[in-house]
Amino acid sequence: MRDDHSLAGELATEAGERLLELRARLGFEDGRALKDAGDRASHEFLMDALRRLRPDDAVLSEEATREERMDPRRLSAERVWIVDPLDGTREFSEQGRADWAVHVALWERGALTAGAVALPAWPGSAQGRTLTTAAPPELPEKVREPFRIAVSRTRPPEFVRELAARLGGELVPIGSAGAKIAAVLTGEVEAYVHAGGQYEWDSAAPVAVAVAAGAHASRIDGSPLTYNQGDPSLPDILVSLPDLAPTLLAGIRDLHRQTP
Repeated sequence: MRDDHSLAGELATEAGERLLELRARLGFEDGRALKDAGDRASHEFLMDALRRLRPDDAVLSEEATREERMDPRRLSAERVWIVDPLDGTREFSEQGRADWAVHVALWERGALTAGAVALPAWPGSAQGRTLTTAAPPELPEKVREPFRIAVSRTRPPEFVRELAARLGGELVPIGSAGAKIAAVLTGEVEAYVHAGGQYEWDSAAPVAVAVAAGAHASRIDGSPLTYNQGDPSLPDILVSLPDLAPTLLAGIRDLHRQTP
């Protein structure tokens, strides 16, 4: 039987390949239809594969129904797969954009134990790239100056603008949360800071890979990120190179103290 790390990587990669094929077949004329088709196709593939390959495990998926997400059996399960079948649907529906992803993570007895983030349209490779806990990327050795913070393309939090201005950082707009965290791990940016709304499936897989690589990952107040909760909302996150985390956390605390 495949180990969990390998399975996460294989499933995320295959789901990504299927999304690329769907994108090529449907084209970009009807963005809404492309988004819906991508969400549905990837969700169905991942759910079918996990039912077949890990029949005793629970699954929390962004594309599940509310009743499925709130199933109390998930909260008592020892193993729960947390998946985002298509992270960054906006970017997926825009021709030429590569900052979308597929997330597959495993939560086990209170902690993330395996995960993979597939970036199917990653530049320079016909097959894209998949980051996994089996072989996490090697982090950059030093923090670049000025350091760069990945933020949302469409709704960057105002406090992150203030944080960057105060600490001498630069903002880099990137699409999906998975692509933002991947950018930290591959040296395109040094940090990702977000507040204002996310869910467990937005960050579980990329956080699993980030932690395996030795990056810092926490809430923006420094508290732990927790998964497989009754309410899957996980509204804020900080992922960064480890040497930069104390500076960012101190800057966030200072900003919050000054907020009326």
